[in-house]
Formats: sequence, structure tokens, C-alpha cells
Amino acid sequence: MNLLTRIRTLARIRPAPERDLPEVARSVAIILDGNGRWAKKRGLPTAAGHRAGARTVRKVVEASIDLGIADLSVFAFSTENWSRSEEEIDALMEIFAETIERELPDLAEQGVRVRFIGRRDRAPAELRRRMDAMEDRTELNTRINLWVAFDYGGRAELVEAARRLVDSGVDAAEIDENVFAANLYAPELPDPDLLIRTSGEVRISNFLLWQVAYSELVFVDTLWPDFDEHDLHAALTQYASRRRRFGGR
Repeated sequence: MNLLTRIRTLARIRPAPERDLPEVARSVAIILDGNGRWAKKRGLPTAAGHRAGARTVRKVVEASIDLGIADLSVFAFSTENWSRSEEEIDALMEIFAETIERELPDLAEQGVRVRFIGRRDRAPAELRRRMDAMEDRTELNTRINLWVAFDYGGRAELVEAARRLVDSGVDAAEIDENVFAANLYAPELPDPDLLIRTSGEVRISNFLLWQVAYSELVFVDTLWPDFDEHDLHAALTQYASRRRRFGGR
């Protein structure tokens, strides 16, 4: 199979947009925001907020299974987060490793497939090892796909996709949306039907810039560690009340 054929094959994995609104958003993305403010409100160190947020991920994944969501993408750590203090970054790396070791195995037993998207070369070696091991362990699971965006930036993803196309030698005339999308970090990740952001902030912060072109957006005031199945259900209810037109009428 030549390169262009492979790219087009991958592109066909991505489902075409549906004109009629499905009852449940099958692909949901969440920007996990508010861990630090949650901790500050309680007089706790920032790391305590991140640990509480990590526990919330598990609860929300389990709720997503019950609600019929097929793909859940969570924004765990952005390329810009490296600008935070060394102390906070060290704590985050430790918490990520702990989460993979303590929280994700039970989800794996429930049929969750875990995938990490973004860069890994800047992560500690032990964390990379655990990421690889979790992906290998859950590769055959089919109940729900959990996409964890780690060291991820939407602009960086687009730049990397462009570089891959240049390096592959694909003729410019052959490049269309499907060919370009096949060179993203995870070509098989469905475009989110719904993007949720917690904590009251109203922006998408460089998350899945290509993929959320026609996603429905819901912003909630709840801080991420307090987000639960009721908040998720409310966001899905908002989604179900809308009609997606994809630029049409």
C-alpha cells in the first residue's frame, strides 16, 4: 500500500458529520479546568486539586459508559503548561504516573481503551513507560475510548501534520481535508460532537483546533474536581436540544 492510499484509508475511519442530531453525543471532549482554584478555595496546595481532578476523571469515564458515549477526550496537560512552576510540574508528572498506576487499571477492567495523544519526548522516562504499558494493556478493549491529551497543543498538532505531509512527499494537489486529517496525532479520533469546559472559563485554549470545527460547545461553572455525572448529563441535555447545521440551513 503506497503512502497516499494509506492516508486515504485512515481518513475514511473518521465518520462523516451527521445532519440529524443524535440523541446522545457519541464523541465528547472535556477541558479539565479549575483544579488549582478548587484547592485554593479549600486552603489546600495546588497538587491536592490536581489529585482530586484525577479522581474525577475516573468517575466521569464511568458515567460516560452509562450514558452511551463512545469516545471521551480529556485535556490533561497542554504544551503551554510547561511554563508553570517547576514544583507544580513535578507534582503533575507524579500525579499522572500515580493515576495510570492506581485509577486507570480499574477502568481497563471495565473495557476502557486508553490512548494518549500529544508529545511524549518531554515526559519523564517512567511516565512514558507507564503510558506505553497502559495503551498496550487496553488495546483490545472496545467499551469506550478514553483519549488523554498530554503535552498537547492544537497548533503544534497542525504544524506536525504539515511537516509529515512535506516529509512524505505527497503532491500538493493531492492534499485535501481527509489527507490532512490522516496526519494528525490520532486520525481515528472522531471529531467531538460536544466540547465541555469546566470552571466558568469561556475559551477552547488550543484544544483539538481541527477537530472541534463544528462541535457544540458547553461551558459550565463547576470546577473540574466537583464535576460529576449530573453535570455531564446536563451538558448532554443541552447538546440534545440543539440542531447542528455544519454551515448549512
